Amino acid sequence: MKKIISLVLASSLLALSLAGCSGSGNTENQNAANNTGSVNSDNKGTEKKEIVKLTAVMVKHPLTKPLKEMEWLQKAEEDAGVDIVWQEITADWGQKKGTMLASGDIPDLFVGGNVITDADFAQFTGLFADLTELIPQQAPNVQAMFDAKPETKVIATQPDGKIYGLPKYQRFWPASASRQYINQKWLDNLGLQMPTTWDELYDVLVAFKEKDANGNGDPNDEIPMDWPGGIGGFFNPALLLGGMGVTLSGGSGQGYFVEDGKVKNFLIDERYKQLVAFLNKLNKAGLINKEVFTHDYTKFQSTARGEGDNAKVGFTWGWVASDRFGEQLAPQYTSMSPLKVSADYAGKVSWSYDYNNLNYGTNHIVVSAKTKNKEAAMRFINELYNPVVSMQVLFGSLGTNIKDNGGGSYSVLPPTDAKMDPGTWKWTSTMADAGPMYIADTLSLELGKDMQEVLGQSEPLEDALSVDVEKDVLPDMFIKYSKEDNNNMSLNNTNVMNLANTNFAKWVTKGGVESEWDAYVKESVKAGLEKNIEIMQKYYDDYMSKN
Repeated sequence: MKKIISLVLASSLLALSLAGCSGSGNTENQNAANNTGSVNSDNKGTEKKEIVKLTAVMVKHPLTKPLKEMEWLQKAEEDAGVDIVWQEITADWGQKKGTMLASGDIPDLFVGGNVITDADFAQFTGLFADLTELIPQQAPNVQAMFDAKPETKVIATQPDGKIYGLPKYQRFWPASASRQYINQKWLDNLGLQMPTTWDELYDVLVAFKEKDANGNGDPNDEIPMDWPGGIGGFFNPALLLGGMGVTLSGGSGQGYFVEDGKVKNFLIDERYKQLVAFLNKLNKAGLINKEVFTHDYTKFQSTARGEGDNAKVGFTWGWVASDRFGEQLAPQYTSMSPLKVSADYAGKVSWSYDYNNLNYGTNHIVVSAKTKNKEAAMRFINELYNPVVSMQVLFGSLGTNIKDNGGGSYSVLPPTDAKMDPGTWKWTSTMADAGPMYIADTLSLELGKDMQEVLGQSEPLEDALSVDVEKDVLPDMFIKYSKEDNNNMSLNNTNVMNLANTNFAKWVTKGGVESEWDAYVKESVKAGLEKNIEIMQKYYDDYMSKN
Protein backbone atom coordinates (compact mmCIF):
# COMPACT_ATOMS: atom_id res chain seq x y z
CA MET A 1 0.00 0.00 0.00
CA LYS A 2 2.94 2.35 -0.02
CA LYS A 3 1.40 3.40 -3.20
CA ILE A 4 -0.82 5.21 -1.54
CA ILE A 5 0.39 7.36 -1.70
CA SER A 6 1.45 7.91 -4.73
CA LEU A 7 0.32 11.24 -3.49
CA VAL A 8 3.37 11.77 -1.29
CA LEU A 9 6.26 10.14 -3.10
CA ALA A 10 9.46 12.11 -3.15
CA SER A 11 12.62 10.32 -4.15
CA SER A 12 15.41 10.48 -6.70
CA LEU A 13 14.57 9.67 -10.31
CA LEU A 14 15.54 6.15 -11.29
CA ALA A 15 14.87 6.51 -14.98
CA LEU A 16 16.26 6.38 -18.45
CA SER A 17 16.34 9.64 -20.38
CA LEU A 18 13.20 10.93 -22.02
CA ALA A 19 14.98 10.47 -25.33
CA GLY A 20 14.60 6.73 -24.87
CA CYS A 21 10.87 7.12 -25.30
CA SER A 22 10.91 9.74 -28.01
CA GLY A 23 13.23 7.79 -30.24
CA SER A 24 16.16 10.21 -30.17
CA GLY A 25 19.54 9.22 -28.78
CA ASN A 26 21.46 6.00 -29.32
CA THR A 27 20.81 3.39 -31.98
CA GLU A 28 19.07 0.97 -29.61
CA ASN A 29 16.57 3.63 -28.52
CA GLN A 30 16.08 4.80 -32.11
CA ASN A 31 15.21 1.25 -33.15
CA ALA A 32 12.88 0.93 -30.18
CA ALA A 33 11.00 4.06 -31.09
CA ASN A 34 10.66 2.90 -34.69
CA ASN A 35 9.57 -0.59 -33.61
CA THR A 36 12.25 -2.14 -35.76
CA GLY A 37 12.79 -5.76 -34.87
CA SER A 38 15.47 -8.37 -34.77
CA VAL A 39 15.29 -12.11 -35.34
CA ASN A 40 16.26 -14.49 -32.55
CA SER A 41 17.90 -17.77 -33.39
CA ASP A 42 18.89 -20.71 -31.22
CA ASN A 43 22.36 -22.33 -31.14
CA LYS A 44 21.50 -24.50 -34.11
CA GLY A 45 20.62 -21.54 -36.24
CA THR A 46 16.86 -22.26 -36.19
CA GLU A 47 14.97 -19.08 -36.84
CA LYS A 48 12.59 -17.96 -34.10
CA LYS A 49 9.84 -15.33 -34.05
CA GLU A 50 10.76 -11.71 -34.62
CA ILE A 51 11.40 -9.64 -31.50
CA VAL A 52 9.61 -6.29 -31.67
CA LYS A 53 11.10 -3.36 -29.81
CA LEU A 54 8.71 -1.16 -27.85
CA THR A 55 9.14 1.84 -25.55
CA ALA A 56 7.32 2.27 -22.26
CA VAL A 57 7.03 4.54 -19.23
CA MET A 58 6.54 2.90 -15.83
CA VAL A 59 5.62 5.15 -12.90
CA LYS A 60 6.70 3.11 -9.91
CA HIS A 61 7.33 3.29 -6.18
CA PRO A 62 10.73 4.62 -5.07
CA LEU A 63 11.47 1.31 -3.34
CA THR A 64 10.93 -0.75 -6.47
CA LYS A 65 14.06 -2.26 -7.98
CA PRO A 66 14.97 -1.77 -11.68
CA LEU A 67 12.54 -3.49 -14.02
CA LYS A 68 15.35 -5.37 -15.78
CA GLU A 69 15.90 -7.30 -12.53
CA MET A 70 12.32 -8.64 -12.43
CA GLU A 71 12.51 -12.21 -13.74
CA TRP A 72 8.78 -12.48 -14.36
CA LEU A 73 8.81 -9.30 -16.49
CA GLN A 74 11.71 -10.45 -18.62
CA LYS A 75 9.91 -13.74 -19.25
CA ALA A 76 6.65 -11.94 -20.09
CA GLU A 77 8.47 -9.82 -22.67
CA GLU A 78 10.15 -12.92 -24.10
CA ASP A 79 6.89 -14.87 -24.31
CA ALA A 80 5.21 -11.91 -26.02
CA GLY A 81 8.07 -11.53 -28.49
CA VAL A 82 8.91 -7.98 -27.43
CA ASP A 83 11.93 -6.14 -26.07
CA ILE A 84 10.88 -3.06 -24.12
CA VAL A 85 13.04 -0.02 -23.46
CA TRP A 86 11.71 1.24 -20.13
CA GLN A 87 11.75 4.74 -18.71
CA GLU A 88 11.28 4.30 -14.94
CA ILE A 89 9.84 7.26 -13.05
CA THR A 90 9.53 7.56 -9.28
CA ALA A 91 8.82 11.28 -8.74
CA ASP A 92 7.34 14.40 -10.35
CA TRP A 93 5.30 12.42 -12.87
CA GLY A 94 2.60 15.10 -13.13
CA GLN A 95 5.09 17.68 -14.33
CA LYS A 96 6.83 15.28 -16.71
CA LYS A 97 3.52 14.02 -18.09
CA GLY A 98 2.24 17.48 -18.97
CA THR A 99 5.28 18.22 -21.08
CA MET A 100 5.26 14.81 -22.74
CA LEU A 101 1.57 14.78 -23.69
CA ALA A 102 1.63 18.36 -24.91
CA SER A 103 4.48 17.47 -27.28
CA GLY A 104 2.66 14.42 -28.61
CA ASP A 105 5.96 12.53 -28.58
CA ILE A 106 5.03 9.62 -26.33
CA PRO A 107 6.14 6.00 -25.78
CA ASP A 108 4.27 2.96 -27.00
CA LEU A 109 3.02 2.08 -23.50
CA PHE A 110 2.26 3.79 -20.20
CA VAL A 111 2.21 1.52 -17.14
CA GLY A 112 1.14 2.38 -13.59
CA GLY A 113 -1.99 3.20 -11.62
CA ASN A 114 -3.94 5.94 -13.43
CA VAL A 115 -0.74 7.52 -14.74
CA ILE A 116 -2.83 8.49 -17.76
CA THR A 117 -6.23 9.65 -16.54
CA ASP A 118 -9.69 9.81 -18.05
CA ALA A 119 -9.18 13.58 -18.15
CA ASP A 120 -6.06 13.03 -20.28
CA PHE A 121 -8.10 10.94 -22.72
CA ALA A 122 -10.60 13.77 -22.97
CA GLN A 123 -8.00 16.49 -23.39
CA PHE A 124 -5.54 14.74 -25.73
CA THR A 125 -7.92 13.15 -28.21
CA GLY A 126 -6.27 10.95 -30.82
CA LEU A 127 -3.13 10.41 -28.77
CA PHE A 128 -4.12 7.04 -27.27
CA ALA A 129 -5.11 3.82 -29.03
CA ASP A 130 -8.70 2.60 -28.92
CA LEU A 131 -8.46 -1.00 -27.65
CA THR A 132 -12.16 -1.82 -27.91
CA GLU A 133 -11.91 -4.10 -30.95
CA LEU A 134 -8.38 -5.32 -30.23
CA ILE A 135 -9.23 -6.87 -26.85
CA PRO A 136 -11.53 -9.71 -28.01
CA GLN A 137 -9.27 -10.36 -31.00
CA GLN A 138 -5.80 -10.18 -29.45
CA ALA A 139 -6.10 -10.13 -25.64
CA PRO A 140 -8.16 -13.14 -24.50
CA ASN A 141 -6.90 -12.79 -20.91
CA VAL A 142 -8.28 -9.25 -20.73
CA GLN A 143 -11.53 -10.44 -22.27
CA ALA A 144 -11.69 -13.21 -19.65
CA MET A 145 -11.41 -10.55 -16.94
CA PHE A 146 -14.22 -8.53 -18.53
CA ASP A 147 -16.40 -11.64 -18.72
CA ALA A 148 -15.74 -12.78 -15.13
CA LYS A 149 -15.76 -9.28 -13.58
CA PRO A 150 -18.05 -7.11 -15.76
CA GLU A 151 -17.38 -4.13 -13.50
CA THR A 152 -13.83 -3.99 -14.89
CA LYS A 153 -15.24 -3.28 -18.33
CA VAL A 154 -17.39 -0.53 -16.82
CA ILE A 155 -14.23 1.02 -15.34
CA ALA A 156 -12.44 0.80 -18.68
CA THR A 157 -15.19 2.15 -20.94
CA GLN A 158 -15.25 5.88 -21.65
CA PRO A 159 -18.42 7.92 -22.29
CA ASP A 160 -17.89 7.53 -26.05
CA GLY A 161 -18.01 3.74 -25.62
CA LYS A 162 -14.31 3.28 -26.35
CA ILE A 163 -11.57 1.71 -24.21
CA TYR A 164 -8.24 3.52 -24.00
CA GLY A 165 -6.88 2.26 -20.68
CA LEU A 166 -7.16 -1.11 -18.94
CA PRO A 167 -8.00 -1.56 -15.24
CA LYS A 168 -6.70 -4.05 -12.71
CA TYR A 169 -8.42 -6.52 -10.40
CA GLN A 170 -6.44 -7.75 -7.39
CA ARG A 171 -9.19 -9.45 -5.38
CA PHE A 172 -7.68 -10.02 -1.93
CA TRP A 173 -7.72 -6.57 -0.36
CA PRO A 174 -9.94 -5.66 2.64
CA ALA A 175 -12.74 -3.09 2.84
CA SER A 176 -10.47 -0.28 4.05
CA ALA A 177 -6.94 0.82 3.25
CA SER A 178 -6.34 2.44 6.63
CA ARG A 179 -6.10 1.09 10.14
CA GLN A 180 -5.69 3.23 13.25
CA TYR A 181 -2.83 2.28 15.59
CA ILE A 182 -1.80 3.11 19.13
CA ASN A 183 1.21 1.90 21.08
CA GLN A 184 -0.31 -0.57 23.55
CA LYS A 185 3.00 -0.92 25.38
CA TRP A 186 2.98 2.83 26.10
CA LEU A 187 -0.59 2.61 27.36
CA ASP A 188 0.41 -0.25 29.67
CA ASN A 189 3.57 1.54 30.85
CA LEU A 190 1.49 4.52 31.95
CA GLY A 191 -1.57 2.61 33.18
CA LEU A 192 -3.83 4.21 30.56
CA GLN A 193 -7.05 2.91 29.01
CA MET A 194 -7.68 2.67 25.28
CA PRO A 195 -9.19 6.03 24.16
CA THR A 196 -12.65 5.94 22.60
CA THR A 197 -13.29 9.67 21.96
CA TRP A 198 -11.32 12.66 20.70
CA ASP A 199 -11.03 14.10 24.20
CA GLU A 200 -9.74 10.81 25.59
CA LEU A 201 -7.22 10.67 22.74
CA TYR A 202 -6.01 14.16 23.67
CA ASP A 203 -5.44 13.12 27.29
CA VAL A 204 -3.56 9.97 26.24
CA LEU A 205 -1.32 11.91 23.83
CA VAL A 206 -0.47 14.43 26.55
CA ALA A 207 0.59 11.55 28.80
CA PHE A 208 2.67 10.07 25.99
CA LYS A 209 4.49 13.40 25.64
CA GLU A 210 5.07 14.19 29.31
CA LYS A 211 5.66 10.85 31.04
CA ASP A 212 8.45 9.08 29.10
CA ALA A 213 5.98 6.62 27.59
CA ASN A 214 8.65 4.46 25.92
CA GLY A 215 10.55 4.19 29.21
CA ASN A 216 14.02 4.92 27.85
CA GLY A 217 14.75 7.70 30.35
CA ASP A 218 14.34 10.50 27.80
CA PRO A 219 10.98 12.27 28.27
CA ASN A 220 11.42 14.31 25.09
CA ASP A 221 11.87 11.74 22.33
CA GLU A 222 8.25 10.56 21.99
CA ILE A 223 6.14 11.76 19.04
CA PRO A 224 2.56 11.37 20.28
CA MET A 225 0.91 11.67 16.83
CA ASP A 226 2.07 11.54 13.19
CA TRP A 227 0.74 11.25 9.63
CA PRO A 228 2.17 11.72 6.11
CA GLY A 229 1.17 15.39 5.90
CA GLY A 230 -1.66 17.29 4.21
CA ILE A 231 -5.36 16.47 4.35
CA GLY A 232 -7.24 13.77 2.48
CA GLY A 233 -5.94 10.50 1.13
CA PHE A 234 -4.99 7.39 3.05
CA PHE A 235 -3.44 7.28 6.56
CA ASN A 236 -4.64 10.78 7.31
CA PRO A 237 -6.50 12.55 10.13
CA ALA A 238 -9.48 13.04 7.80
CA LEU A 239 -10.29 9.51 9.02
CA LEU A 240 -11.32 11.07 12.34
CA LEU A 241 -14.35 12.48 10.49
CA GLY A 242 -15.76 8.96 10.73
CA GLY A 243 -16.33 9.77 14.40
CA MET A 244 -19.02 12.18 13.19
CA GLY A 245 -20.57 9.83 10.64
CA VAL A 246 -18.64 10.78 7.49
CA THR A 247 -17.93 7.75 5.28
CA LEU A 248 -14.86 8.46 3.22
CA SER A 249 -13.99 6.31 0.21
CA GLY A 250 -10.92 5.71 -1.89
CA GLY A 251 -8.85 8.02 0.25
CA SER A 252 -11.18 10.98 -0.52
CA GLY A 253 -8.12 12.92 -1.56
CA GLN A 254 -10.17 15.91 -2.74
CA GLY A 255 -12.76 15.75 0.01
CA TYR A 256 -15.75 14.31 -1.85
CA PHE A 257 -18.05 11.81 -0.16
CA VAL A 258 -21.69 10.68 -0.26
CA GLU A 259 -24.11 10.89 2.64
CA ASP A 260 -27.63 9.52 2.27
CA GLY A 261 -27.40 9.74 -1.50
CA LYS A 262 -26.13 13.33 -1.55
CA VAL A 263 -22.69 14.23 -2.88
CA LYS A 264 -20.80 16.46 -0.45
CA ASN A 265 -17.27 17.67 0.22
CA PHE A 266 -15.88 17.68 3.72
CA LEU A 267 -13.56 20.60 2.92
CA ILE A 268 -16.53 22.98 3.39
CA ASP A 269 -18.38 20.85 5.95
CA GLU A 270 -18.75 22.15 9.53
CA ARG A 271 -17.47 18.79 10.77
CA TYR A 272 -14.18 19.43 9.01
CA LYS A 273 -13.95 22.79 10.73
CA GLN A 274 -14.36 20.97 14.06
CA LEU A 275 -11.63 18.49 13.11
CA VAL A 276 -9.18 21.23 12.13
CA ALA A 277 -9.79 23.03 15.43
CA PHE A 278 -9.06 19.77 17.29
CA LEU A 279 -5.82 19.24 15.38
CA ASN A 280 -4.75 22.79 16.19
CA LYS A 281 -5.41 22.04 19.87
CA LEU A 282 -3.15 18.99 19.59
CA ASN A 283 -0.46 20.99 17.84
CA LYS A 284 -0.50 23.77 20.44
CA ALA A 285 0.13 21.12 23.08
CA GLY A 286 3.12 19.79 21.13
CA LEU A 287 1.43 16.47 20.38
CA ILE A 288 1.93 16.37 16.59
CA ASN A 289 5.21 15.65 14.82
CA LYS A 290 6.86 19.01 14.10
CA GLU A 291 7.85 17.74 10.65
CA VAL A 292 4.35 16.60 9.67
CA PHE A 293 4.07 19.13 6.82
CA THR A 294 7.66 18.84 5.61
CA HIS A 295 8.71 15.19 5.80
CA ASP A 296 8.35 12.82 2.87
CA TYR A 297 6.80 9.36 3.04
CA THR A 298 10.16 7.65 3.52
CA LYS A 299 10.90 9.79 6.60
CA PHE A 300 7.36 9.20 7.84
CA GLN A 301 7.97 5.45 7.69
CA SER A 302 11.44 5.47 9.21
CA THR A 303 10.34 7.65 12.12
CA ALA A 304 7.63 5.17 13.08
CA ARG A 305 10.14 2.31 13.00
CA GLY A 306 12.06 3.84 15.90
CA GLU A 307 15.42 2.53 17.07
CA GLY A 308 15.60 -1.14 17.96
CA ASP A 309 12.97 -1.82 20.63
CA ASN A 310 12.57 1.90 21.30
CA ALA A 311 9.39 3.15 19.63
CA LYS A 312 9.05 6.84 18.73
CA VAL A 313 5.41 7.26 17.63
CA GLY A 314 2.38 6.76 19.86
CA PHE A 315 -0.67 7.17 17.58
CA THR A 316 -0.93 7.06 13.79
CA TRP A 317 -2.54 5.39 10.78
CA GLY A 318 -1.20 2.78 8.35
CA TRP A 319 -1.81 -0.23 6.15
CA VAL A 320 -0.64 -2.93 8.58
CA ALA A 321 1.48 -2.81 11.73
CA SER A 322 4.49 -4.63 10.28
CA ASP A 323 4.56 -2.23 7.32
CA ARG A 324 4.07 0.88 9.44
CA PHE A 325 6.38 0.10 12.34
CA GLY A 326 8.62 -2.70 11.04
CA GLU A 327 8.72 -6.29 12.23
CA GLN A 328 10.57 -5.50 15.47
CA LEU A 329 8.19 -2.84 16.81
CA ALA A 330 4.90 -4.05 15.30
CA PRO A 331 3.99 -6.23 18.34
CA GLN A 332 3.89 -3.07 20.50
CA TYR A 333 0.95 -1.65 18.52
CA THR A 334 -2.78 -2.37 18.57
CA SER A 335 -5.31 -1.50 15.88
CA MET A 336 -8.19 0.58 17.19
CA SER A 337 -11.88 1.14 16.60
CA PRO A 338 -12.83 4.58 15.23
CA LEU A 339 -12.99 7.34 17.84
CA LYS A 340 -16.29 9.08 18.50
CA VAL A 341 -16.13 12.87 18.39
CA SER A 342 -17.46 13.02 21.97
CA ALA A 343 -18.86 10.77 24.67
CA ASP A 344 -22.40 12.07 24.12
CA TYR A 345 -22.34 11.61 20.32
CA ALA A 346 -25.29 9.34 19.48
CA GLY A 347 -24.97 9.20 15.70
CA LYS A 348 -23.39 6.51 13.58
CA VAL A 349 -19.63 6.02 13.56
CA SER A 350 -18.11 5.30 10.17
CA TRP A 351 -14.72 4.82 8.51
CA SER A 352 -13.14 4.90 5.07
CA TYR A 353 -14.73 2.31 2.76
CA ASP A 354 -12.09 1.60 0.13
CA TYR A 355 -12.91 -1.85 -1.24
CA ASN A 356 -13.40 -0.70 -4.83
CA ASN A 357 -10.30 1.48 -4.90
CA LEU A 358 -8.15 -1.25 -3.36
CA ASN A 359 -9.26 -4.16 -5.50
CA TYR A 360 -9.78 -2.32 -8.77
CA GLY A 361 -7.70 0.31 -10.50
CA THR A 362 -8.12 2.67 -13.42
CA ASN A 363 -5.90 2.91 -16.52
CA HIS A 364 -3.04 0.68 -15.39
CA ILE A 365 -1.80 0.26 -18.95
CA VAL A 366 -2.38 2.55 -21.95
CA VAL A 367 -1.20 2.21 -25.56
CA SER A 368 -0.12 5.07 -27.82
CA ALA A 369 -2.15 5.55 -30.98
CA LYS A 370 1.18 6.13 -32.77
CA THR A 371 2.76 2.77 -31.93
CA LYS A 372 3.73 1.04 -35.15
CA ASN A 373 3.04 -2.47 -33.87
CA LYS A 374 -0.16 -2.63 -31.84
CA GLU A 375 -0.26 -6.39 -32.25
CA ALA A 376 3.00 -6.76 -30.34
CA ALA A 377 1.78 -4.34 -27.66
CA MET A 378 -1.40 -6.38 -27.26
CA ARG A 379 0.59 -9.62 -27.00
CA PHE A 380 2.52 -8.12 -24.11
CA ILE A 381 -0.66 -6.85 -22.44
CA ASN A 382 -2.23 -10.28 -22.80
CA GLU A 383 0.75 -11.82 -20.99
CA LEU A 384 0.37 -9.40 -18.07
CA TYR A 385 -3.30 -10.34 -17.65
CA ASN A 386 -2.58 -14.06 -17.47
CA PRO A 387 -3.55 -14.70 -13.81
CA VAL A 388 -0.32 -16.62 -13.10
CA VAL A 389 1.72 -13.72 -14.46
CA SER A 390 -0.55 -11.23 -12.71
CA MET A 391 0.14 -12.70 -9.28
CA GLN A 392 3.84 -12.09 -10.01
CA VAL A 393 3.06 -8.52 -11.06
CA LEU A 394 1.55 -8.13 -7.59
CA PHE A 395 3.82 -10.21 -5.34
CA GLY A 396 7.02 -10.96 -7.29
CA SER A 397 8.62 -13.77 -9.28
CA LEU A 398 7.97 -17.47 -8.94
CA GLY A 399 10.71 -19.19 -6.97
CA THR A 400 11.82 -16.01 -5.20
CA ASN A 401 8.60 -14.39 -3.99
CA ILE A 402 6.03 -17.07 -4.78
CA LYS A 403 6.19 -20.83 -4.31
CA ASP A 404 4.65 -23.16 -6.88
CA ASN A 405 2.99 -25.90 -4.81
CA GLY A 406 2.03 -27.90 -7.90
CA GLY A 407 -1.46 -28.66 -9.10
CA GLY A 408 -2.19 -25.01 -9.83
CA SER A 409 -1.66 -23.92 -6.21
CA TYR A 410 0.72 -21.17 -5.08
CA SER A 411 1.92 -19.52 -1.85
CA VAL A 412 3.43 -16.09 -1.24
CA LEU A 413 6.86 -16.56 0.34
CA PRO A 414 8.27 -14.53 3.25
CA PRO A 415 11.10 -12.06 2.58
CA THR A 416 14.53 -13.61 2.07
CA ASP A 417 15.79 -11.02 4.57
CA ALA A 418 14.15 -11.90 7.89
CA LYS A 419 14.50 -8.28 9.06
CA MET A 420 12.40 -6.96 6.16
CA ASP A 421 8.62 -6.73 6.48
CA PRO A 422 6.54 -8.41 3.73
CA GLY A 423 5.07 -5.12 2.48
CA THR A 424 8.48 -3.59 1.84
CA TRP A 425 9.59 -6.89 0.28
CA LYS A 426 6.69 -6.78 -2.17
CA TRP A 427 7.21 -3.17 -3.19
CA THR A 428 10.95 -3.73 -3.52
CA SER A 429 10.54 -6.83 -5.66
CA THR A 430 7.91 -5.99 -8.26
CA MET A 431 5.44 -3.50 -9.71
CA ALA A 432 3.07 -4.45 -6.89
CA ASP A 433 -0.25 -2.57 -6.74
CA ALA A 434 0.89 -0.17 -9.49
CA GLY A 435 0.97 -2.91 -12.14
CA PRO A 436 -1.70 -4.10 -14.60
CA MET A 437 -3.16 -7.42 -13.40
CA TYR A 438 -6.07 -9.84 -13.23
CA ILE A 439 -5.98 -11.97 -10.06
CA ALA A 440 -8.77 -14.35 -11.05
CA ASP A 441 -11.13 -15.55 -8.33
CA THR A 442 -10.28 -19.09 -9.41
CA LEU A 443 -6.53 -18.69 -8.76
CA SER A 444 -5.40 -20.72 -5.73
CA LEU A 445 -2.97 -18.45 -3.88
CA GLU A 446 -2.13 -18.53 -0.18
CA LEU A 447 -1.42 -15.00 1.03
CA GLY A 448 1.65 -13.92 2.94
CA LYS A 449 1.86 -13.02 6.61
CA ASP A 450 1.24 -9.30 6.09
CA MET A 451 -2.05 -9.81 4.24
CA GLN A 452 -3.25 -12.22 6.89
CA GLU A 453 -2.35 -9.58 9.49
CA VAL A 454 -4.28 -6.92 7.56
CA LEU A 455 -7.46 -8.95 7.81
CA GLY A 456 -6.98 -9.56 11.54
CA GLN A 457 -6.12 -5.94 12.29
CA SER A 458 -9.24 -4.80 10.40
CA GLU A 459 -11.56 -6.48 12.90
CA PRO A 460 -11.94 -3.38 15.14
CA LEU A 461 -13.34 -1.56 12.08
CA GLU A 462 -16.04 -4.09 11.20
CA ASP A 463 -18.98 -2.27 12.81
CA ALA A 464 -17.95 1.07 11.32
CA LEU A 465 -17.61 -0.50 7.87
CA SER A 466 -21.16 -1.84 7.93
CA VAL A 467 -22.18 1.03 5.69
CA ASP A 468 -24.98 1.44 3.18
CA VAL A 469 -22.97 1.08 -0.02
CA GLU A 470 -25.86 2.36 -2.13
CA LYS A 471 -26.37 5.57 -0.16
CA ASP A 472 -23.10 6.34 1.65
CA VAL A 473 -20.27 5.31 -0.68
CA LEU A 474 -19.12 7.31 -3.68
CA PRO A 475 -18.67 4.90 -6.65
CA ASP A 476 -16.17 7.28 -8.21
CA MET A 477 -14.19 4.62 -10.05
CA PHE A 478 -17.23 3.53 -12.06
CA ILE A 479 -18.46 6.98 -13.07
CA LYS A 480 -17.30 8.45 -16.38
CA TYR A 481 -17.63 12.16 -17.08
CA SER A 482 -17.89 13.97 -20.40
CA LYS A 483 -14.85 15.75 -21.79
CA GLU A 484 -16.27 19.16 -20.91
CA ASP A 485 -17.21 18.17 -17.35
CA ASN A 486 -13.89 16.38 -16.85
CA ASN A 487 -11.95 19.47 -17.87
CA ASN A 488 -14.05 21.83 -15.77
CA MET A 489 -13.86 19.62 -12.70
CA SER A 490 -10.11 19.16 -13.06
CA LEU A 491 -9.53 22.90 -13.22
CA ASN A 492 -11.87 23.54 -10.30
CA ASN A 493 -10.26 20.82 -8.18
CA THR A 494 -6.81 22.29 -8.73
CA ASN A 495 -8.00 25.66 -7.44
CA VAL A 496 -9.93 24.12 -4.55
CA MET A 497 -7.06 21.94 -3.36
CA ASN A 498 -4.53 24.78 -3.53
CA LEU A 499 -6.80 26.75 -1.24
CA ALA A 500 -7.55 23.79 1.04
CA ASN A 501 -3.97 22.61 1.49
CA THR A 502 -2.63 26.08 2.23
CA ASN A 503 -5.31 26.79 4.83
CA PHE A 504 -5.16 23.36 6.42
CA ALA A 505 -1.43 23.65 7.15
CA LYS A 506 -1.85 27.19 8.45
CA TRP A 507 -4.85 26.38 10.63
CA VAL A 508 -3.25 23.30 12.20
CA THR A 509 0.02 25.05 12.99
CA LYS A 510 -1.13 28.61 13.72
CA GLY A 511 -4.89 28.47 14.28
CA GLY A 512 -7.53 30.80 12.87
CA VAL A 513 -10.05 28.34 11.43
CA GLU A 514 -12.94 29.77 13.48
CA SER A 515 -12.41 33.37 12.41
CA GLU A 516 -11.50 32.60 8.80
CA TRP A 517 -13.95 29.80 8.07
CA ASP A 518 -16.77 31.75 6.40
CA ALA A 519 -14.40 33.58 4.07
CA TYR A 520 -12.65 30.29 3.22
CA VAL A 521 -15.95 28.61 2.33
CA LYS A 522 -16.88 31.52 0.05
CA GLU A 523 -13.49 31.28 -1.67
CA SER A 524 -13.92 27.51 -2.11
CA VAL A 525 -17.32 28.01 -3.72
CA LYS A 526 -15.85 30.71 -5.95
CA ALA A 527 -13.07 28.26 -6.92
CA GLY A 528 -15.73 25.89 -8.29
CA LEU A 529 -16.37 23.42 -5.45
CA GLU A 530 -20.17 23.69 -5.45
CA LYS A 531 -20.20 23.50 -9.24
CA ASN A 532 -18.24 20.24 -9.04
CA ILE A 533 -20.68 18.87 -6.47
CA GLU A 534 -23.57 19.67 -8.83
CA ILE A 535 -21.86 17.88 -11.70
CA MET A 536 -20.99 14.85 -9.56
CA GLN A 537 -24.53 14.62 -8.17
CA LYS A 538 -25.95 14.48 -11.69
CA TYR A 539 -23.62 11.68 -12.71
CA TYR A 540 -24.05 9.87 -9.39
CA ASP A 541 -27.84 9.86 -9.73
CA ASP A 542 -27.61 8.62 -13.31
CA TYR A 543 -25.18 5.84 -12.36
CA MET A 544 -27.26 4.68 -9.39
CA SER A 545 -30.45 4.64 -11.46
CA LYS A 546 -28.79 2.20 -13.88
CA ASN A 547 -26.92 0.09 -11.34
